[in-house]
Amino acid sequence: MKRLQQHTLRLCLGLGLAASARADVVSDWNVIALQAIAASQPPPGGSVFLYTATVHLAVHDAVAAIDGQFRPYSSPIPRASGSPVAAAAKAAHDVLVNKFPGQAALLDKTYSDYLTKNGLSPNNAGVAVGEQAAARIIKARAKDGSFPASYPAFNGGTGIGVWRPTPPAFAPMATPWLANVRPFAFSNPARFLAPTPPALTSDLYARDYNEVKAFGSLNNSARTPEQTDLAHFWNANYLAVWNEVLRNLASARLLRIGESARLFALVNMAMADAAITSWNSKLHYVFWRPITAIQNGDSDGNSKTIGDPTWQPLIATPPYPDYTSGANNVTGAATRMLRLFFDRNEMTFPVTTTSMMAVQKTRIYHHFTDAADDVVHARVYEGIHFLFADSEGRGQGESVANWAFKHHLKPVHGDGRDNDDDDDNDDQDEDN
Repeated sequence: MKRLQQHTLRLCLGLGLAASARADVVSDWNVIALQAIAASQPPPGGSVFLYTATVHLAVHDAVAAIDGQFRPYSSPIPRASGSPVAAAAKAAHDVLVNKFPGQAALLDKTYSDYLTKNGLSPNNAGVAVGEQAAARIIKARAKDGSFPASYPAFNGGTGIGVWRPTPPAFAPMATPWLANVRPFAFSNPARFLAPTPPALTSDLYARDYNEVKAFGSLNNSARTPEQTDLAHFWNANYLAVWNEVLRNLASARLLRIGESARLFALVNMAMADAAITSWNSKLHYVFWRPITAIQNGDSDGNSKTIGDPTWQPLIATPPYPDYTSGANNVTGAATRMLRLFFDRNEMTFPVTTTSMMAVQKTRIYHHFTDAADDVVHARVYEGIHFLFADSEGRGQGESVANWAFKHHLKPVHGDGRDNDDDDDNDDQDEDN
């Protein structure tokens, strides 16, 4: 996942509201949150997902406290009343001000204008509910290990198979601290640690090495034009892309405010934990990227991998180890959570890229798994991941989503779906 870029969003009434047929407070403040995140110029990598997860869990708890449809993420707010719109707006505002104090004045005005536009008083009882919801989430995440003031640079190593900074920037690993952040849905970031990657001398490694060498090359690639465009399409801002999908689905499915708040909270929580899980595996295995592997292919001990010191990938390699793929972790989490939320895989929905290089800017998918399949292959076509890193990353993200859906934000009266068959880690102690 590359550096977060400003996602082009239409503005409504100067507030940055979702430009959909039926916007609601959850979608509105999702757009405002994304704009605040982009303005903060965050580092590259998966840490940006922590912001939206925190915002939307606070929004969910504020709404759930009033409508009583779903269980809160944090502790219940007794005697909650007032407008759920005011509660959601206040919860989102307070979390964003906490995360981005330099934007407080702008966020205060946005919040005040939002209440006015919706005919709500600053003294509405829902405001106090939103304030409590945000305060509880902020307190719960106060010592989660995220965004430390300083941390030592991590440059991997120089051994065969070991990640090291890659061209053109040769930057150290971005946000290595993310590997040890306390997840939102479970306590141990290593809970879904990926299995050991294939040995460099194995046939599986040789197969995936030769695939990315052939299909991910900048020059003389075996890619078709369609595959190249797919690669560029998914060389995108995944935070913006998947949250726009959520806004479109919430609008198209005419979800009630409580359902919308739960959808955004579940998916963003799963994506944040998927990013943490991916970084945990990256830092644990420190597996080299294709550009390093192929340029040093004659030294890996595998007779089926022929090195090429001049090989370059289609896109610049991000500054963190290969295994597992963060993009596939996040996409696996998002698509799996959407399947669980809607209780179906078949769903027609658009996905719009943020990539300037893509010819086809919007793709229409008919199954959630189709989008996940495309990301698996796109990262190979981009030349930045081995297929095994993509496949394992997707599986990690799906496992994270299974766990989060099973254990959090459940309907107060139950939905009759425990998903025991999908939670392949539920029989283990959480902190193993």
